Amino acid sequence: MTTTQPTIEALVADLEARFDDVDLGHVRAWKDGARHRLAVGCLPVFAPREVIWAAGALPVFVRGAGDRIETIRGDAYYQSYICHLPRSTLELGLLGHLDVLDGMVFPNTCDVIRNLSGMWQTSFPQHIVRFLDPPQTAEPASAAAYLHHELTTLFRDLCAHNGVEPVPARLHLAIADYAAANVVMRELAAARQREPWNLPVDEVYLLKRAADSMPPRDWADLARRYLAAAAARGRKPEDRIRVCLVGSFCEQPPRALLRAAEKAGCYIIDDDLTLGVEPNGPDPLLGDDGDPMAAIVAAWLRTTRPSAVRYDEHGTAGRILAERVAAVGADGVVFAAPSFCDPALLDQPRLTRVLDQRNIPYTSFKYAENTGQFQAIREQAGTFADSVKLWGTA
Repeated sequence: MTTTQPTIEALVADLEARFDDVDLGHVRAWKDGARHRLAVGCLPVFAPREVIWAAGALPVFVRGAGDRIETIRGDAYYQSYICHLPRSTLELGLLGHLDVLDGMVFPNTCDVIRNLSGMWQTSFPQHIVRFLDPPQTAEPASAAAYLHHELTTLFRDLCAHNGVEPVPARLHLAIADYAAANVVMRELAAARQREPWNLPVDEVYLLKRAADSMPPRDWADLARRYLAAAAARGRKPEDRIRVCLVGSFCEQPPRALLRAAEKAGCYIIDDDLTLGVEPNGPDPLLGDDGDPMAAIVAAWLRTTRPSAVRYDEHGTAGRILAERVAAVGADGVVFAAPSFCDPALLDQPRLTRVLDQRNIPYTSFKYAENTGQFQAIREQAGTFADSVKLWGTA
């Protein structure tokens, strides 16, 4: 008896339904499937997913509402000259769309997210709220011990809330689950770089966003089905340049913007859209002492991809970006950052300085998560693609 493989259309339709599910019904269904299950929201860009998962809680990245709801109540909490993400996140919470969550973890990304953690604590006292301040140095004598203490406290608190024992075996299993998902995430990245015409950016984006709120092994199964269906398309490559998209690690651009950039002549083969669910370095490895929390901490400290929200103490971010461009075979870089995003916009000059030195072409534009007009961006991306194709520079 043979099993019918789902069509690419059916898979994409399922991904779109998950993406549009602002009430997180699929998360509620998972919670209702067994006892001792929680769901914990995570703000971009760092969340200790293995730790949360080990406590019996599903990590759920909350990346704003995009253009799916109108932000009204959330605007009353913030001034107009900051990014849109915290306002729409509050709107989701105040309208009850995030009622399925039992808590929220806020990383120290910027002043806005730090302030949002305090507002959330006041507005939703029923939630477990944790402000997580990862170390900004990799100096092992202090950073490892500090992060180990913070994550251990979070693990014990979540386990106590869920009524389970905070035993190391739970961490061992969680590490294995996410390592399995990371294998498939790396396969997805390789396939995208190899045949971007079969894996359009908006579909890949939907697939990676599904990883925001799915058990890791369930997501790995879904991603493998998508990869098999996408490979069977047999599309022909078009005359487009290959680019890396940089700067969209927190507030997300509308999907229509991603489609507009590709239709203008760019294959987006690498991006930082979903930092937090993609492997950003080596997976945790158990040392001689067998301490799984120490392995999680060590893996985070060995992060290989710099981010605008983590201090680059050795000044290597520009070089690493240039090396990444070469490694994935990109022709240039598109900087796409949310309006008023200080980390992304202040990070650009140190990156473009290195790109200039290495003659790597780039262009840049700004957006908001609920932007609906992309003609200017499409024209800019098209001009950039034509310039690179004709003269090898922007």
